[in-house]
Amino acid sequence: MTKLSIKNMSVMASNTPLVKSVSFDLRPGELVALLGPNGAGKTTALRAALGLQKVSAGEATLAGDATQTLSPLTRARRIAYLPQARSLAWPNRVKDIVALGRFSHGAAMGDLKGDDKDAVDAALRACDISQFSDRQADTLSGGELARVHLARAIAAKAPLLIADEPVASLDPRHQLRVMDLIQGYVKSGGGALVVLHDISLAAKYADRLIFMKEGRVVLNGSPEKTLTAKSLADIYGVKARVDGRSVTIDAAL
Repeated sequence: MTKLSIKNMSVMASNTPLVKSVSFDLRPGELVALLGPNGAGKTTALRAALGLQKVSAGEATLAGDATQTLSPLTRARRIAYLPQARSLAWPNRVKDIVALGRFSHGAAMGDLKGDDKDAVDAALRACDISQFSDRQADTLSGGELARVHLARAIAAKAPLLIADEPVASLDPRHQLRVMDLIQGYVKSGGGALVVLHDISLAAKYADRLIFMKEGRVVLNGSPEKTLTAKSLADIYGVKARVDGRSVTIDAAL
């Protein structure tokens, strides 16, 4: 089993602690939401966990290997990563962008064959974007483009997926569509760790919630165990009502 494991990981920047002794894991078969206020250290923790940012203490391993030592191609085969910034350097065709997910498998861009072609076609269908596979990416709406980037990750057929704010700036309908796709990826055997700011959306979809505050993991467990009026007051400074997985934010404290 490909498992991402983070143990007592810390990250410093100019003698300022950004992440403080963080521990959590991710394995196939679960959808985990990483939450917390702005500046909590979520993105830094993800990048360090993937070996993309230097750690000052602790370790992160992927399938038993330290992520800091993995080559980019090996890392990409084991885990697909959607960063916050997903700008396009040029307006490629949709199917060419999705095909980038097969680069780590040695695919020849522009001449996909065999398993590579099958994986790209399946990802286009899964994300419901086959109908505009030949369109230029700069002609798409925000919701369509979000699905294109997700299709690229799905095409990689990595056992794990990390997505940093994949529904940012999307309207509610497209937020649900993207989360449905990620949930489908998990149900098909993958594991997903998703950074979200919408607590209700996280509660609806996630099997497990990890809350960070001031660089630390302060809660890690099922929505039923972690979502309480007290925890939301302590972490976000808001007055909230919680009924099972339903959350209503009433006011700032």
